[in-house]
Order: sequence, then C-alpha cells, then structure tokens
Amino acid sequence: MFVEKSRKKAITSFDKVTLSISGMRYSIDYEIIRRDVEAEVTLYGVRYITGGGRKRTPEKTERVPAGKIVELLNECDVMKWDAFHGKHPKKVFDGEMFSFAATVNDGEVIRADGSENFPKYYRKFKDMIRVLLESGNHTENGREDK
Repeated sequence: MFVEKSRKKAITSFDKVTLSISGMRYSIDYEIIRRDVEAEVTLYGVRYITGGGRKRTPEKTERVPAGKIVELLNECDVMKWDAFHGKHPKKVFDGEMFSFAATVNDGEVIRADGSENFPKYYRKFKDMIRVLLESGNHTENGREDK
C-alpha cells in the first residue's frame, strides 16, 4: 500500500511567543504578542528578586507586521521544536539556557527548552528577533514609517 508523505504542518497564525534566555550573568525575555495585523516584539531585562521572584523590565519594543512573525516561525521550523529538551552537554561548564513557548494556530502550544543544546534554526530565530528589534521600522496601520 502506498502512503503519501505527510506535508510539514505550517503555522498560519500566532497569539503569543516567548523566548527566555539566561547565562552566567544575564537573563532576558523576548515576548511577541499579536495585536490584530501587527505584532508587538518586546525585549525584557530580567532581575531576580530575593525570595525567588523575577522582575521583568521592558527595554525595547517594536511593532512589525504579524505576517513577518508567521514567516519567521515557519522559516525556523518551530513546529518541530515542540517537546525539544536539550540536555546540557558533558564537560561543558558554562553556556546559555533557553525556554520557548508559543501559542499558534488557534490554541496549539509549542514548548521547548535546553541548556547549551538547541533545536535546529534556534540561533537564526534568536538573531532575527534581535534584528526586528534593532530595525527601528515602526509600523502604523500596516505601513512602515521610515
């Protein structure tokens, strides 16, 4: 019996995407929230408070077309990240830890985490979020203001 290969499931929409990253002396969160046809991309600095709490302080926010985020999620094959758990490699004494969560396609949740062990295209995703924040191309009513 012939079985057709299933096509890669695409992300068609998103509600919220979070990427938390920490290292030896830093901790940041990237948060992307869909706001109708736009997405609000925010970088938060994170401080740890005595007693175990976290305090997030927004450092930079940009608005981009929501479609750019959908494209990025698909380019980086984020659907395949679900349930990824990257164990810290032996004999590596430092590094970066991450936690990722995304609500896509009307309620489907994708979760991943790791310590100096990342899913395919993780670095590309992180770098592109940074580029979006540094671009300075604010959007208003679907148009770029330069």
